[in-house]
Amino acid sequence: MKLKSQIMNEEDINRTLIRLAHQILEKNNGAQELCLIGIKTRGVPLALRIAANIEKIEHVKVETGVLDITLYRDDLSRINPDPVVSQSHVPFSIEDKTVVLVDDVIFTGRTARAALDALMALGRPKKVQLVELIDRGHSELPIKANYVGKNIPTSLNEVVAVQLQETDGVNSVVIYEL
Repeated sequence: MKLKSQIMNEEDINRTLIRLAHQILEKNNGAQELCLIGIKTRGVPLALRIAANIEKIEHVKVETGVLDITLYRDDLSRINPDPVVSQSHVPFSIEDKTVVLVDDVIFTGRTARAALDALMALGRPKKVQLVELIDRGHSELPIKANYVGKNIPTSLNEVVAVQLQETDGVNSVVIYEL
């Protein structure tokens, strides 16, 4: 793969996550009955960062969890015949709460669909909302994020890579060309 361009740097990502926190609070009239669940892998640190921003804004600690969607994917056999399954960690009830699912990039919508299936196995939330740092288009399912950090129209021969300090040692969003 060849690096095509950098779309966001660390400052851009931080500013975007602050904006997303404000949008979530505005749409939900505050942080009451709100929880954030990050979709593994990069959705987890994004959820934690948004929760920290909400705490700075509202002075309320929002519960956060980790969702592993591996077994709920419809393309599991294509990705890896021996998938590595880790555990979801949602140490609170999601019953009657507004659950905000957080992920890094929405592409076809299949990850979000798998996340909804995995989430419903945990209980029945009042509402489910979806946050994506990047929406790159090409949806194959009728799924749309409620909150989007940045829309980046891409071609199918491009890859959008979100790189976060917690997982990659750097904060940036880049596009690679296949």
